[in-house]
Amino acid sequence: MFPVTDHPFLCDNSFDLKSASTSVKDLKDKDHYKKIYKTNRKKLYEAQQKLYAHDKFSVLLIFQAMDAAGKDSTIRHVFRGVNPAGFQVSSFKQPSKKELDHDFLWRTNKLLPQRGRIGIFNRSYYEEVLVVRVHPQYLSSQQLPFDYDLEQDPFGHNSLTNLWQQRFRSINDHEHHLATNGTIIRKFFLNVSREEQHRRFKKRIECSDKNWKFSPSDLKESELWDSYMSAYQDCLRSTSTPWAPWYSIPADDKPAMRAAVSDIILETLNSLDMQYPSLDEEVANKLEHYKSQLIV
Repeated sequence: MFPVTDHPFLCDNSFDLKSASTSVKDLKDKDHYKKIYKTNRKKLYEAQQKLYAHDKFSVLLIFQAMDAAGKDSTIRHVFRGVNPAGFQVSSFKQPSKKELDHDFLWRTNKLLPQRGRIGIFNRSYYEEVLVVRVHPQYLSSQQLPFDYDLEQDPFGHNSLTNLWQQRFRSINDHEHHLATNGTIIRKFFLNVSREEQHRRFKKRIECSDKNWKFSPSDLKESELWDSYMSAYQDCLRSTSTPWAPWYSIPADDKPAMRAAVSDIILETLNSLDMQYPSLDEEVANKLEHYKSQLIV
């Protein structure tokens, strides 16, 4: 029911971010990886068509990463050519006032993929145990019914620690509910190094057609790198489950990253027991009759 790929990038409760590589060992040339994900595109198209026709499973793919890790470009390159009728991408930025007046899972629930579709969350409810954990002052706008000590270290032993554990439990329960009702979940942490992130920031500054991608706030968040890495490690350890596994994908080389993501998604789809629907027996027995009525 919950097929999990035996993959070197698969995370478990002992995941150690410091030992997780941001680059692929024995890296090959870019064309090698480009060939992989370009070849996979046709296979993904065919698998998505069968998913749509079978109409019993949905697929939810969640992408989380630091700024400039390549979430947008990975989604764009891996899924180029997939039928948009059965595919949707949802991006989540700063929550609105209306969204803050609901629980932290509410705004993503509205955009879950229906049966037969692939849905992608570009960032997600995981922001609530990542960005909000690094910036606990954001909790003050969430209208929570309980008070938390926002002045203490968010990674220390205090009431905030309980909040993150409660949210991890809510996430695991939520994803288990989805999985037992036919949603196949795969989650990707695009693990970029801080050095590579800064190289990409520099490129955004130097290339006029990329200036729009740069924001001074990106640098401010990068200064909190260690806090973010602590939050990511705890999150991946606590929420990588058999029904919704996390993969830590080395992201310093974009073509290799895209190839790895593409392989995992394709293997996931191929692991599902799907068939095209059968025609009604009466209709099937009259196909030659119907064919004879065509004017071509």
